[in-house]
Amino acid sequence: MAIDSGMSEAKLIGRFERIFADYADVNIIARSALGPAARSAKPAELEAYIASFRGYIARKYGKRFHKFIGGKIEVTGTTDRGKFFEVMTVTELRGSAPFDVAFRVSDRSGRNLFFDIIIEGISLLSSERVEIGAMLDARNGDIAKLTRDLARLG
Repeated sequence: MAIDSGMSEAKLIGRFERIFADYADVNIIARSALGPAARSAKPAELEAYIASFRGYIARKYGKRFHKFIGGKIEVTGTTDRGKFFEVMTVTELRGSAPFDVAFRVSDRSGRNLFFDIIIEGISLLSSERVEIGAMLDARNGDIAKLTRDLARLG
């Protein structure tokens, strides 16, 4: 696995970005995080934002990826929630007590991809929506400025 490979942080973040692109519904996550502004964005503006968001998320969470070295994730069940499935897991990280993680998965994009991760009851999608919303507000609703800044953050 990539985590145990001894890769540099930069390479590990690049690997995490590919994993995120392969298994996450990046378009849905990015649009949801942008909120109502996603509906009024021009197609090219939205495309640039989504690409920048993908890199931002990869850098932000990829830096934490090393915490999974020696850990394990055990699937404990699935629940059909109607428009999506929830895959429940127990995650054990070395030196930490086990904790619950649920992956919300849908096929809205044509294949099963996760669109949210709930860690101990906290939605990462909701957290990102608040954070991206605050960042957009700080830029007076300018998606292009947000896109440029996301390319440097994480």
